Amino acid sequence: MRADAVEAVIRGLKRAGVTVATYLPDSLLKELYPALDADPDIRTIPVTNEGEGAAIAGGVFLSGQRAVLIMENSGLRAATEHLARMGLGAGIPVVMIMSYRGEMGENNWWAIPHGITMEPLLKTLRTPYTIVHDVDKIEQAVFNAYETAYASYYHAAVVLGGELVR
Repeated sequence: MRADAVEAVIRGLKRAGVTVATYLPDSLLKELYPALDADPDIRTIPVTNEGEGAAIAGGVFLSGQRAVLIMENSGLRAATEHLARMGLGAGIPVVMIMSYRGEMGENNWWAIPHGITMEPLLKTLRTPYTIVHDVDKIEQAVFNAYETAYASYYHAAVVLGGELVR
């Protein structure tokens, strides 16, 4: 992940009032995790699976704070049950930042299904999302995701793709 993209994500999270970041590390966002860990204003919680991260982010919301779930887009499939229960069932929003594996131009055969399933799954979960390819749009996209999620009591996602993460 580009250094300027890492900085833009962190600026967006801080502007949105995020105090907790839960994440399952992936190779496309690998530069983001140590930067978050080093930031004194954001507590990080590494998780063993994306469903656990979604549950923690939902719990943070219930405590009156703001959290983010950061993961590869393949994690959306792993977190679907948790997201459906919290969003559709309880009105507990989870804001997600995802890397875009399987995007056009992907050269790993195993990653293609991640791209094929991400957008249909987000639509099935009725989750508003934006795909960002320009570093100048990251901060606002992250901020907008929180505005939408906390106004609607539902999830929102920012997907980082293209040269931002490759």
